Amino acid sequence: MQIIPIASGKGGVGKSLLAANLAIVLARAGRRVVLADLDFGGANLHLILGMRGVTAGVGAFVTNPRVEFASIVRDTDYENLRFIPGDGEIPGIANLGSGQKRKLQRRLRGLDADIAVLDLGAGTSFNVMDFFLLSRRGIIVTTPTPTALVNAYLCVKNALYRLLTTTVKRGSDAEKLLKEMTRDTEQIQRVYLPDLVARLEEVDPQTIGRYREASASFRPRLVMNMLDDPKDAERASRLRRSCSSYLGVELEHLGIVYRDELQDISLGSHLPIVVYKPDAVLSQAVERIADKILETSEDEDENSDEWMDAETSFATASAEAESDFQVKSDYVNELLRTGALSHGDLLETVKSQQIEINQLRRQNDLLKAKIVKAARMGFDVGTGPWRNR
Repeated sequence: MQIIPIASGKGGVGKSLLAANLAIVLARAGRRVVLADLDFGGANLHLILGMRGVTAGVGAFVTNPRVEFASIVRDTDYENLRFIPGDGEIPGIANLGSGQKRKLQRRLRGLDADIAVLDLGAGTSFNVMDFFLLSRRGIIVTTPTPTALVNAYLCVKNALYRLLTTTVKRGSDAEKLLKEMTRDTEQIQRVYLPDLVARLEEVDPQTIGRYREASASFRPRLVMNMLDDPKDAERASRLRRSCSSYLGVELEHLGIVYRDELQDISLGSHLPIVVYKPDAVLSQAVERIADKILETSEDEDENSDEWMDAETSFATASAEAESDFQVKSDYVNELLRTGALSHGDLLETVKSQQIEINQLRRQNDLLKAKIVKAARMGFDVGTGPWRNR
């Protein structure tokens, strides 16, 4: 079974929407798919699928010994797709204990399916990272905004750090040094992860050898969501360079998805966008991402060295951004020509987008102000915001 965890450094980037639509497309391709809502603090994936009256789910299973795992794996209206709901209303479910987490992980690994799509909570808590690391090729969803890109970087960094801490044996020399370093929060925030690993390797080469073996197959995949312009796709290159330079990790770009108001309409209709309008640009983007996943599942395994070249994947994503933008432009021109869309409607759309652009600019100015303030306080910001964060 192929496990596909989907994470994001921050909320509101469209992670759950991608998970639901991607699972449906993979099921349509003939794969037996299970979609699991593991956003313990805010489970709402059943609403995106249009499912009503969902009660017992993951929360009931991990908190009630009498609940069988098989009872929370539900059929859906979509062929080949089953669903595991969350249970965000159970108090404390967002903070799983280690025993509860291992119990759920064992069940997820044992699912009778071809593909398990895991919709994880936003952020970089240990619980989120542990489920993300059920696969070395999980998906990270981000948007072109500076805050989302920074948090996507932090998602990769914290996944690697979690992999390191779970590899280090208790009582080993590496664990002792790591504990000593983590007591100094300023030092641990500013150190390069490769430098940290090198220091630990000096005192415990055997333990770090296991970490290097585990991290060698760590190749997270990126989806850039909510694009408005082809130039937005270029911002992913900065994220890629930061991960490569500061973490020693190569990202693979799975694809881009443009912002589409049809998504809101489909949600209101309780239908995923790939069902509501399969020929929409957004739906076709999800289809492309699914095709790439199916290709890699057939041609590669997680320990293979024959992955898609990172450079090629980013170049492909840029080409897709240009192509989809042209399709969107042609569609708007056709609506104008037929009278289905008036010039007033178009002006109103441009106006709303301009308001959003101004909001993004304010966010960017705020980030710049914080960086300048940090520099004045004596922090080393010469390597950019990624390292300091």
